[in-house]
Amino acid sequence: MALTIVWLNSASLRGRCCRHNFLHPLIGPLLSDSMSKLYSSYRRPGSQPEKKTFWKSVDLSFKKSFDVLKTQLNFLKEESKEHLIGPGGQPWSKYLLEQTKVVWEFRSQEDLNKWVVSSDVEIGGKSEVYLKLGRNNQGALLYGTLNPEVPRDGETKYSGYCSMRAKPLVGSFARRKYYDWSNFNSLYLRVRGDGRAWMVNIYTDPYFSHQKDDLYNYFMFTRGGPYWEEIKIPFSKFFLSSRGRVQDNQHPIWLDKVCTLGFTIGDKVDGPFQLEIDFIGLLKDRAHTEEFAYELYEMNPKV
Repeated sequence: MALTIVWLNSASLRGRCCRHNFLHPLIGPLLSDSMSKLYSSYRRPGSQPEKKTFWKSVDLSFKKSFDVLKTQLNFLKEESKEHLIGPGGQPWSKYLLEQTKVVWEFRSQEDLNKWVVSSDVEIGGKSEVYLKLGRNNQGALLYGTLNPEVPRDGETKYSGYCSMRAKPLVGSFARRKYYDWSNFNSLYLRVRGDGRAWMVNIYTDPYFSHQKDDLYNYFMFTRGGPYWEEIKIPFSKFFLSSRGRVQDNQHPIWLDKVCTLGFTIGDKVDGPFQLEIDFIGLLKDRAHTEEFAYELYEMNPKV
């Protein structure tokens, strides 16, 4: 039993084996604080080890595991109902005729909790970024100060960025879920910026990609001023980049495997910035028929 517990804990809780990640919601509460108790006790050099069997040190919490199992089964039940009805819980007749869809809107603190912010502080930089609700709880206000000063660590070469990214979807039993945007061809936003350039990032499933950090980008230029602006970005205008560098072989975006979306500022301009976002939605523009706006390169062409 001891060997079984060690194997399950190392495979599921620590994520060393991807085949057992689905056990995490169940095994986690079952072995709560057990491993920390085993390795957190300090023993003086030369003292005798504690004569206690391993299985007696494990703190089993069956009640927590049962509660988690019940919650996850309820999630699975709701997902099954939505799947039987149609994509996203909508009937096929409504899904196929859908022209617009609001994916994110900002009207409460709960809407803000679906997003996370980050900056170059993670690599030793000095930029600051904050996210809060706008005036009268209408829209999200992303603001802060950009500092392109490079940390003096002898390794970092570039700095000065702030970003905001939506949390990925998570299904029952900690399964990864995706957004299916294949029924639309444009991203539609209502924003109010300060005249600076922002990068809109779309993260897709990296399973079919050679690089883990591949993402699709589009440079959004805000005009500044007191008026809101509505921006329509065709998906064909997004270009693929890997680790911050544009790839030579471009290919269209995988709209059926969208993980999340984000915004990044890194224009090397030292000073404050702000961006207000009312909502982020999707649009099916029938007048736009372009599938891909960049030149496709043939890999290993035949002579």
